Amino acid sequence: MLVISDTSPLTALLLAGRESLLRQIFDRVVVPPAVQRELLCAHDELPAWIEIVPPSAIPSSVSEAGLDPGETEAISLALDLHPDAVLMDERLGRKLAVKHGLKVTGLLGLLVMARQRNLIGAVRPLIQEMIASGNCWFDQALLDTVCKSVGEEWS
Repeated sequence: MLVISDTSPLTALLLAGRESLLRQIFDRVVVPPAVQRELLCAHDELPAWIEIVPPSAIPSSVSEAGLDPGETEAISLALDLHPDAVLMDERLGRKLAVKHGLKVTGLLGLLVMARQRNLIGAVRPLIQEMIASGNCWFDQALLDTVCKSVGEEWS
């Protein structure tokens, strides 16, 4: 299975020391050069198993959408490689990816997958840890829904 990731979900996983979840769920984890640059602003190095692949082209429907460089390149690369999922949290980027027929999941969706595969014991403590690291924020209703989907309670 192949996933193409944007910056923010990977940053949250790296800060929490949980980036291995990606490798446990997906055979290949690929990011475009713009995501690599963004990640290296906050992290000294990236895991060796993250592949850096540039998109062959950036369609105008993507370049003119007002996304940041990481999202732009991630969606463009996904249009090239047809991954099993695009890992992206930003609403505008997710909306555009879906519009282009791509399957999108976010950080919380990844945690649900990890819980369903018994890679983690519970979703809630990991979400709390990621929020405490100061790198992510989630809507209360979304947290309730995600936790409920795996038989947990947020509040």
